Amino acid sequence: MSGEHLPDVDDVIAVADFRSALRTFLRQTERVARRSGLTPQRYLLLLMIKGAPDRSEQSTVTDLAHRLQLAQSTVTELVNRAEESGLVRREQSERDARVAHLRLTAEGERRLGLSFSGLEAERQRLAETVAPLRNEEVSGA
Repeated sequence: MSGEHLPDVDDVIAVADFRSALRTFLRQTERVARRSGLTPQRYLLLLMIKGAPDRSEQSTVTDLAHRLQLAQSTVTELVNRAEESGLVRREQSERDARVAHLRLTAEGERRLGLSFSGLEAERQRLAETVAPLRNEEVSGA
């Protein structure tokens, strides 16, 4: 056992608190999404499309597969179901006819907005739990 670094109990407590808060956040996200008429998976899909890193509010199946860490076939099925439900639409890329960009429909925007605003307090609680972890990293502790 020599040479092993045992974690400081305060660090373990901070990480345990974070994991607990994260799990609570995820469970609350599931509840709020369902109240907004979305499955948790559809909420995440809409969130990732609207929240595209390039600020375009659109995405491709390939980009979503990468961001969601899911197989492309799984994302394709999620997109197909969301499209059938009237939450997303496909737009042919002007640059590459093989690529379809995904955008939210008005109904997708409405449901995402309901869920997103319903989670504001949970996001704040999670941010407060993460703050001590960030402070320790910055201070080198």
